Amino acid sequence: MNRDIYQEPLVSRYTSKAMQELFSERFKFTRWRECWVALAESQHELGLEAVTAEMVAEMKANVSNIDFEIAAAKEKEIRHDVMAHVYEFGLRCPTAEPIIHLGATSQFVVCNTDLHVQKQALALVKKSLLKVIHNLANFCDKHKSLATLGFTHYQPAQPTTVGKRNTLYIQDLIMDFEYIEHLEQQLKARGAKGTVGTQATFLELFDGNHEKVRELDRRVSEKLGFDSAFAVTGQTYPRKLDMKTCETLAGIGASAHKFAVDLRLLSNLKVQEEPFASKQVGSSAMAYKRNPMRSERMTGLARKLMGLPANFAATAGNQWFERTLDDSAIRRMDMAQAFLLTDAILKLYINITSDMVVYPKQIEKHLSEELPFMATEKILMACVERGKSRQEMHEVIREHSVAAGAAVKNQGLSNDLIDRLAADERIPFNQNELSQLLGNYQQFTGRAERQTEEYLQEIVLPLIQQNENILEDIDATLSV
Repeated sequence: MNRDIYQEPLVSRYTSKAMQELFSERFKFTRWRECWVALAESQHELGLEAVTAEMVAEMKANVSNIDFEIAAAKEKEIRHDVMAHVYEFGLRCPTAEPIIHLGATSQFVVCNTDLHVQKQALALVKKSLLKVIHNLANFCDKHKSLATLGFTHYQPAQPTTVGKRNTLYIQDLIMDFEYIEHLEQQLKARGAKGTVGTQATFLELFDGNHEKVRELDRRVSEKLGFDSAFAVTGQTYPRKLDMKTCETLAGIGASAHKFAVDLRLLSNLKVQEEPFASKQVGSSAMAYKRNPMRSERMTGLARKLMGLPANFAATAGNQWFERTLDDSAIRRMDMAQAFLLTDAILKLYINITSDMVVYPKQIEKHLSEELPFMATEKILMACVERGKSRQEMHEVIREHSVAAGAAVKNQGLSNDLIDRLAADERIPFNQNELSQLLGNYQQFTGRAERQTEEYLQEIVLPLIQQNENILEDIDATLSV
């Protein structure tokens, strides 16, 4: 590492080697050469006499034989990266040199390579998404019956279960997974479309034979690993696709952001935490602290990712006619960053969900403090059954609830709502009867446990099993 210049933290600190390699110069320039090979091979197969089998073989033999220094020096001289690599490839392939890039524009290699990189990167994202879903599913199954205080407006509400709450995060991620699958269907090759998308030069090369030009487009796309090509393009593939791709990735960022913020709040309540290593330091000053640093990092990275779609929308909207070059510089940064940020976020998400910590006694403490308030609706219904007016009883219970809450907040007292209700002669129950109505917090969780079981069995498990081929290193079963 050169410590005298800026290093991109996404590469030096946060992302996987697999994602980094996809956006490396070696991967890109090697793929450029594969594009030129696919073009030349298809031209030869379709009878273009200028392209021989010997030329194609020579090009194939030198796909990975790149002298980056020669290419860089040539680019500095001519200020054109594609032509610099055409020149360098020609040095490796003297026989094929005259026909390298024949009939093509720069975006033939640039666009087809970008699309290939995105296709491979999406596969990595899907795999990571599925790992997170699998981790959360096991966590939900383990804690499906553990009652915990629910929150609306970050105020105590009816109880749910720890497992049920985490199914909400899974549901967000499954939506993200399905959006990726839809996006994959939109990913096509640019193919061999020529300078402004009209295939004029290729039509000239094949003496006006439209069918051969169409077949060239199809064959090149197939050789590059695509099922189809965009039917029409300008000089580039439609930048609308970039916009939709980034929106999809930003959606993953939003899902992760919600989870990470929730976990940070739970950490403050001391009921659930991210893993904390035995030697990990939480604070340089306060040695006792267990800061949720992984969740905080995920929040920050997600915030960056969620801000990127606006750039892609502006780029797509500013592609004048067949193409303008203001897309180039920003895409070099933002496309890589969008995928690298997603990779970094999911890497953290996998890590956190692999070993989250739950504190049942602390959960029970919070539930016990709020149990009298949670029981008020049940008490209200019981009062009506004894012939009391629902509206009158609602007001009585509201008055005592507010008073009990004020005593807890202002005086630090315990919640004495049941005592207050028992002492009010308008309430048709004594202390013992009210205590029996109070019961325990488990009865207030409704169908949370069953919902969790049903969701895991009917939605999550089938998804995991259907995608075992991309997630061969996990056990696609759940103990539900």
